[in-house]
This record gives sequence, C-alpha cells and structure tokens, in this order.
Amino acid sequence: MERTLVILKPGCLQRGLVGEVISRFEKRGLQLVAMKMVQLDEEILKEHYAHLLDKPFFPWLRDGMMAAPVILCCWEGYNAVQVVRDMAGATRSSKAVPGTIRGDYSVSSQENIVHTSDSLENAEIELKRFFVESDFCNYTSPLNPFKYAPDEM
Repeated sequence: MERTLVILKPGCLQRGLVGEVISRFEKRGLQLVAMKMVQLDEEILKEHYAHLLDKPFFPWLRDGMMAAPVILCCWEGYNAVQVVRDMAGATRSSKAVPGTIRGDYSVSSQENIVHTSDSLENAEIELKRFFVESDFCNYTSPLNPFKYAPDEM
C-alpha cells in the first residue's frame, strides 16, 4: 500500500470544507493513517516549496499558507498517490474538471484547497517533513476485502 500527503490549506479550513474533503477521500476507499493541525512557518514553507522560491508568486503562496492553520493528512491505499492526485484535479483550479476537489471548490491557482504529493518519491519526502514515525497509526481495516482484490492488499 502506498502513502501520500494531503495538506488541507488555510482556505479549506476558513471556508468550512474540511469534513467535505476528508469525506471524499474516505468514500473513495483511502485510509487515514495520520492527521494533525499545524500553523506553518516561513522556514518549513521554504523547504516544502524550494522548487518555487525564485518564482514571483512565492511570497503570495507563502503568505497564503501562513494565513491560518493547515491540516496535514497521510492517506494510505492502493496506488494512493495517483488516486489522490486525480481526485484533487488540476493545480490551476480554473482548469480542474467538475467532480474533482479543486473543480468543485475553487477557481484559483494558489487558493486551490489542497496540496497533494506529485509522486511516490515526493510523498515519502513530504511525509517525513511533516510527520514522525509515532504519528502514524498502522491498522488494518476490516473493509479491505471489500475495497481491494487480493493482489492489491
């Protein structure tokens, strides 16, 4: 099973969409194995968005991510990274199709409700950035046989 990071951004919290977004991942069959609310600071954002530091929009991104707390989630499931990316929709929300999280709840590139890991490698790096091993709750859902084929568990 893969694990991936989802950050529910400040706009998600401020707009009262946390339950709705979490519910969508649960209904899809993903399993929540870690979650915590934090206030991000400039240091962690510079590390997390290092690839965007030289972009003219980085100050807006940084300030937006520090405007309110975020909720950090680790979701687990078969092909979880791609499943979550597909559920989130295009980063530029105005191009995200209806039915995706961004397509249903946002129109902005920056204020796009969620951050999701873009690869398995980055998911592992990002999860280590925000969680320690004791944050993860390893458990087997009795529903797994109803969600997965035997070779997917």
